[in-house]
Amino acid sequence: MTINLKEQIQQHLQENSELSFSAEKLAAQLGLQGADQFTTIIQTLAQLEREKEVQVTDRGEFQAVPKKPVLSGIFHGNDKGFGFVAYDPDEPDIYVNPDHTMHALNGDEVEVDILRPGKPDGSQGPEGQVTKIITHHYESVVGEFKMAAENGYIGEVVLKDKKISKYKFMVTDKGIHPTDGEVVTADVTRYPTDDEPKTMVGIAKESIGNKDDPGVDILSVVYAHDLPHEFPEDVVEQANNVEESITEEEKEGRIDITNQPLVTIDSIESKDLDDAVVVWRMDNGNYHLGVHIADVSHYVQEGTPLDREAYERGTSVYLTDRVIPMLPRRLSNGICSLNPGVERLSMSCEMEINDEGKVVNHKIFPSVMKSHARMTYKAVNAIVEAHDEKTRTQYRDLVPMFEDMADLHRILLKMRKHRGAIDFDAPEAKIVVDEEGHPTDIVLRDRGLSERMIESFMLAANETVAEHFKRLHVPFLYRTHETPDGERVKSFFEFLSVIGHPVHGDINNLKPKMLQNVLKDVAGTPEEQMVQTMMLRSMKQAKYSDQSIGHFGLGADFYTHFTSPIRRYPDTTVHRLIKWYAKHGTGEEAKAKYEEQLPEIAEHTSVTERRGIDTERDVDSMKKAEYMEEHVGETFNAVVSSVMKFGLFVSLENTVEGLIHISNMQDDYYEYVEKHMALVGRRYHRIFQIGQPIQVKLIRVDKDQREVDFELVDPKSAPTTKLRVPRTDDHRRGNGGGRGRGGNGGNRNRDHHGVDNGHKNNRQINRGQARRRDGSKPSQHGSHNNHR
Repeated sequence: MTINLKEQIQQHLQENSELSFSAEKLAAQLGLQGADQFTTIIQTLAQLEREKEVQVTDRGEFQAVPKKPVLSGIFHGNDKGFGFVAYDPDEPDIYVNPDHTMHALNGDEVEVDILRPGKPDGSQGPEGQVTKIITHHYESVVGEFKMAAENGYIGEVVLKDKKISKYKFMVTDKGIHPTDGEVVTADVTRYPTDDEPKTMVGIAKESIGNKDDPGVDILSVVYAHDLPHEFPEDVVEQANNVEESITEEEKEGRIDITNQPLVTIDSIESKDLDDAVVVWRMDNGNYHLGVHIADVSHYVQEGTPLDREAYERGTSVYLTDRVIPMLPRRLSNGICSLNPGVERLSMSCEMEINDEGKVVNHKIFPSVMKSHARMTYKAVNAIVEAHDEKTRTQYRDLVPMFEDMADLHRILLKMRKHRGAIDFDAPEAKIVVDEEGHPTDIVLRDRGLSERMIESFMLAANETVAEHFKRLHVPFLYRTHETPDGERVKSFFEFLSVIGHPVHGDINNLKPKMLQNVLKDVAGTPEEQMVQTMMLRSMKQAKYSDQSIGHFGLGADFYTHFTSPIRRYPDTTVHRLIKWYAKHGTGEEAKAKYEEQLPEIAEHTSVTERRGIDTERDVDSMKKAEYMEEHVGETFNAVVSSVMKFGLFVSLENTVEGLIHISNMQDDYYEYVEKHMALVGRRYHRIFQIGQPIQVKLIRVDKDQREVDFELVDPKSAPTTKLRVPRTDDHRRGNGGGRGRGGNGGNRNRDHHGVDNGHKNNRQINRGQARRRDGSKPSQHGSHNNHR
């Protein structure tokens, strides 16, 4: 009776939470007016008050205690013990002091209560406490095993992951028993507690190899990101059963374009050639552009092992000297690769483009094609840029088409610039490794006319396909990029004003053209790359969606990914959708097939893309650090890429980045001037700001933590300033300690805003430096391109 009555009272008060009730009125409304029942109601209300479910008003009436909204988000920990919870992209993160974290680890999903709201002027964010750990980010770890039998443990795993490297990980005897120096995976069985706040416990599950074995370092990163890298037996079996040539039956219902002079244009190392192009001038003066893509969806049928595995992987991942492909190589390098001289099944987008770059007619259809030449970027650049006679003679039959391609590219580029598309052109590095996987050089790649040409053609096809299906009003998968957040853009514009490049225009009506003009303004200046970096940080991350909201970075109203189905699951999905609507029409029954699936596919593939980028970034920074190990003590030219309270992040000409910690700036007492984003010496007034060229000396490298530390060679050569800074404890030397939240200063570990840049380019921020993931095609050195 009491339990039911308690629930009745709670429910009644909560349903009328804006009202309060006397005990008598409550009894009457519940139909419980007997003397015994009334006494029970009084007792139950007293109990609910003790439990803080009910409160008594000034009038002596009872009212439900307002329920606090349950806030949940991702915990981002700092190695000093405190952290932040990101719970809403439009709200400031919640600061959590070390006593209120419940020992949450970086990346954990947590519930949090706000203890103190942030200030309305934004000068101070909210503070809160973690009340529950919903899911643990780290269910397993990777690291080197060290034997140390003690207290029932057989040893420990030395954690290399920077975000948890301060924790000890003890290994019980319940799993495998590794030897000293083996790199292992281990499942977590106990997380940090009040008694052992810096210790985790777990079971060793699998040995990856000895720490000194070639390739084990990269494999450790792959395991740490939980990246699928071995194909299950049923997937391999299905791939092996695929025929190596197409049959007459498979050609049925397809348009034969084998007589067209299609060519593939890729990097020299590429083995999975998934796009071919052809261009000619039409009788009316317009251009015919054909973009013909390998029909992967024909071989990767829905619901099969191949499809399941491709969906799980989401994307191919390129790691210095290896590729973790989305599909088994028998497909990606075989029947799905548009190798020259052989017939292949393809999905085609043919466009008629006028002299203004407008697509005036188009056609999208399944086809049978044959590549007439396997061209490389190098060879095409020799033809259209260097006008190399030997190369032009070798490909004399194709030279006129390549020149038409160059002309069409210029038209398309002019059109994109006119509408405000933002073209990031950051330096791109290739890490050269020897047979043992040890980096021997870091070289900058040239992005020539042929690379830009292919990018233009793929952009045109992606936009055309997206617009076609948007106008059909059918469920479809899009690639979207939202307009940047107002506050981030405001901060970016303030930064530009500080460095002498003020922006003109309405920040509340931001257009891509405004940002394009910023890049034009800083082109050729020392701060050019830094401005690109800050601009990327101000933007949102491109992602997949079932809603077409356009692509801000490209200035495009419609955009999808159609052109890389070998390497991206979304493109394979787009091909399926094209064929589905061609066969079943666009009625309600046909629309229903994918309507509920597409949001889930969009979300999942956005996550797998992020996982791949993070893995690539970590391997890249690890190998760059390993390369720099051989150069400790050497001097380099650098540019200041970011300024923090605790020092300067710098970027070398070879794109390696590192930190000059403020404790190593011994010539003066430096303080941070936030308004000018500068470190200023108190005594000699030397100033260091973003974009400033300096000389640095390499003093320390930690490959495992991916850290590279420098010191200034000649601080006296720095410019001086009339700025005077107040003496404040907050800005004293060394405050800020480490490398900032997430190990990179500020929010940098969360600032990877992928802004697509055409067929085969995708940028991300890595320790404050914009970099391009190159290569339209994957190479043995991990170079590749992604459509934006």
